[in-house]
Amino acid sequence: MTFETNRRQAILRMAAASFAATAGAGALAQTPFPKQKPITLVVPFATGGGNDILARAIAPRIGELLGQTVVVDNRPGAGGNLGTDLVARAAPDGYTVVIASSQVTMNPFLDMKVPFNIEKDFEPVGVVGSVPLVLVANPQEGYKTLPELIAYAKANPGKLNYSSPGNGTPQHLAGEVFAKLTKTDLVHVPYKGTGPSVTDLVAGQVQLSFATFASVSQFIKAGKLRALGVAGQKRTPLMPELQTFGDAGIKGYDASLWYSLLAPAKTPQPVVAQLNKALNTALTDPTVAKQLTQQGFETRTSSPAELKQFIAEELKRWQRVITENNIKVVL
Repeated sequence: MTFETNRRQAILRMAAASFAATAGAGALAQTPFPKQKPITLVVPFATGGGNDILARAIAPRIGELLGQTVVVDNRPGAGGNLGTDLVARAAPDGYTVVIASSQVTMNPFLDMKVPFNIEKDFEPVGVVGSVPLVLVANPQEGYKTLPELIAYAKANPGKLNYSSPGNGTPQHLAGEVFAKLTKTDLVHVPYKGTGPSVTDLVAGQVQLSFATFASVSQFIKAGKLRALGVAGQKRTPLMPELQTFGDAGIKGYDASLWYSLLAPAKTPQPVVAQLNKALNTALTDPTVAKQLTQQGFETRTSSPAELKQFIAEELKRWQRVITENNIKVVL
């Protein structure tokens, strides 16, 4: 190899290195996350629930994509309002976001104080996914099917307790609507999160619970809980033999639970766009997608504008459902 050849190769290596450095500097200059500090992903419920499972599945991948550490911070309380309000009041810089579920479109129409306006105090980032709610019972109870439960509840008004992650949560409303449609009298027992709600059901402290499939599937498989039906009209592919409420004659009932990522209002659009891109990339990552599918989630991607429109539609739907069924929250 001649000196001239070596010289040309050295020049090419230097040019390539210079280009890479320049490209890297340009990308760094354009990133909306210039500070090297953790991004806090707030989960407004205790560990073990759908919000928590989703957050912990997507956080590592989002962190890799943004070049930041993403820390999951559980802030349960007030039906999800406590943690959600924390994010509404956070600095609008993209370093504090919340994984919010359907409750944000329900709480405004219940008799409970909501300290924020979901449409005015947040910037929609993107839809994360959805999961069916399943009505489960302690296996020591005598009823084994949904029709048997309804018959028992009618014969024993006020004697059946159902747990939920808290007042005003989708699981709570699922129970209230179920009681109205089946003309039964169920007693609601609110907890501070899905984890303790399911734990007490397994222990027999309560008899029933409306829970995400993700949070109870392991107990169903182990025989510690009995699944009575999917709280909707569509069967879940993870348990196709389980009948739906529609199969049992409860038509028009749909209590599937959806999740989204929100940032504080006035978060710069470039930051929102970067968060949306990272979220959508994480959700389509084969490893993440497989993990969530196995736990009963149906992931889907969206733009911030699509999530904004979806939230507006859900607000109208739940206002109608809550008003028509005269649902009240007892704090």
